[in-house]
Amino acid sequence: MKKIIFSLFLISGIFANAQESVRLYQGKAPGSENWTQKEAQMYSDLFKTEVVYNVTDPSLLVYKPAKGVKNTGTAIVIAPGGGFQSLSINREGIELAEALSKKGITAFVLKYRLNKTETNDPAREMMDKLKDRAAFEKNSLATIKLAAQDGKNALKYVRDNASKYGIDVKNVGIIGFSAGSTVAMETVLDNTADQLPDFVANIYGGPREDLLKSATPEKKIPMFVCAASDDQLKLAPRSIQLYNKWLEAGQSVELHMYAKGGHGFGTGKQNLPVDSWLNRFEEWLVFQGLL
Repeated sequence: MKKIIFSLFLISGIFANAQESVRLYQGKAPGSENWTQKEAQMYSDLFKTEVVYNVTDPSLLVYKPAKGVKNTGTAIVIAPGGGFQSLSINREGIELAEALSKKGITAFVLKYRLNKTETNDPAREMMDKLKDRAAFEKNSLATIKLAAQDGKNALKYVRDNASKYGIDVKNVGIIGFSAGSTVAMETVLDNTADQLPDFVANIYGGPREDLLKSATPEKKIPMFVCAASDDQLKLAPRSIQLYNKWLEAGQSVELHMYAKGGHGFGTGKQNLPVDSWLNRFEEWLVFQGLL
């Protein structure tokens, strides 16, 4: 009983600054109606941050522009990473949302559907599964498609409710970290023309090879790419592939590749140059007329 109460305390505390939580679907989410796992949250000793897992009811945590800050009209959907096994909800979600809200941006942290976790430690479970990376990626394909649909519906929700939040429907973008960048890129490379985001950011992401080979949209979608060369998951080359893909298509793209930072640096601090990536992202937003 004490463990349950403590978990509820953590959950209420972690989302305390969100103005509201919005469900993306009425009733059970299509495609996962028979899922029985229960959403939970814990502190991961491996990731050194809070993680959410077993998400079956996709939702958005809404962070409006901070009090006293002018609303820029820009909105960003934030897709945290976690290998489709969990969500690094703080370091790749809430902390960024809070920082952006202080700049006048309305931020929406996306909790998208994940693989079922069989243990009480989703991060270590994922690392074990990654020992056979090909099998893990193959077994995650169905979940990735559902998560991608959650990303698309998140953008649709933001645009459909633009007047409620004071958002410019032409300034709605998405940023994804690691697995979350796959969700973000699905909204760009596998989406209907009328639902495409207006800008995208890919942080140490590793979109599937088939997604990287898909056609670049005709719509001009500026992209910000950031990663570290010493990424433990060896995903840095895919950031370069994305950069080249956008460059060859005549699209606006900016790349920041740090020598050191590893995978999953997010908003954490390591006393390295990579710690300043958020400043570079904000400068990019200013350059794009979004901030």
